[in-house]
Amino acid sequence: MRSRYIIILFFSAAFFMGCTGEDSEVLIQQNFTSNLPSPFSTISFPEDNDYSEERWELGKKLFYDNILSIDSTLSCASCHKSELSFSDDVSFSKGVKDRDGVRNSPSLANVAFHPYFTREGGVPTLEQQVLVPLQEHNEFDFNIVLAGERIAQDSIYVAMSQKAYDRMPDYYVITRALANFERSLISDNSYFDQYHFDAQTDALSNSQKRGMALFYSEKTNCFKCHGGPNFTDYSFQNNGLYENYMDQGRKRLTEMESDEALFKVTSLRNVEVSSPYMHDGSLQTLRDVVDHYDSGGKSHQNKSELIKPLNLTNEQKEDLLAFLLSLTDNEFLTDKKLKNK
Repeated sequence: MRSRYIIILFFSAAFFMGCTGEDSEVLIQQNFTSNLPSPFSTISFPEDNDYSEERWELGKKLFYDNILSIDSTLSCASCHKSELSFSDDVSFSKGVKDRDGVRNSPSLANVAFHPYFTREGGVPTLEQQVLVPLQEHNEFDFNIVLAGERIAQDSIYVAMSQKAYDRMPDYYVITRALANFERSLISDNSYFDQYHFDAQTDALSNSQKRGMALFYSEKTNCFKCHGGPNFTDYSFQNNGLYENYMDQGRKRLTEMESDEALFKVTSLRNVEVSSPYMHDGSLQTLRDVVDHYDSGGKSHQNKSELIKPLNLTNEQKEDLLAFLLSLTDNEFLTDKKLKNK
């Protein structure tokens, strides 16, 4: 499995570098909207995939269309539902032909700011990330070139592609349009944001304020991995979920023992609606998550030194849970422009 994964990434990197030229890695800063708070004031777009309304519309159409799966039964939205912060509500989402997935579907909120993708961090750009689910046997199980040929038979897609990228629908258009749309999935208006960035002192309850103090304290060290505006430092950690892992984690990419069972730290934004939790969806509720960290986790050679028994009182757990609920952005979850028409 690992060798196939690396081959896909190598092919993808070569494919994109060959098509976009030596300047493909150059990023430009552009204001995407005028009302983003300071943490999300700009979004970096690749020079060859700058934002435009035409590209966004094409990407959105592709995101909700089953046309990209081999049997035309599955879309990106099948596993990344807008009302769930573009995540899923099952441990493992089903792929084509009812095949079981191998990892829990992560939220796509604020993926514009991720420095790399997949839970082992082996994909450097959103454009390349599109290839992973499309080619994976347990997901879309399709070929990007064949997907382009299928889409090119649709006159609506042909017209939209010409308008957006001045070319026929193909691998280039599919990957870039989807990435263009996904970069717009900005969640920035939770109660926490209103309190912290908009100075609305009554946006958080007393319990949420106590939970916030606990979250950012040396007692819990939550902020050490879940810091920053997106509540993740994008590092790779083992949190003591198991003594023996079925999933190799980052070791799948690097083959290093020190990377065994390490996974990219996920964002906590909209964590209220993105259950079940962990890379395998093994924890069903946020209380389960808090209880896990309170316990100090199980022994593992690569477990983070930050994971240790917390000895929280029940009231402290309730306050911490209340704070996590303050990270829900209802405006984002109900945004009609991001939903399928």
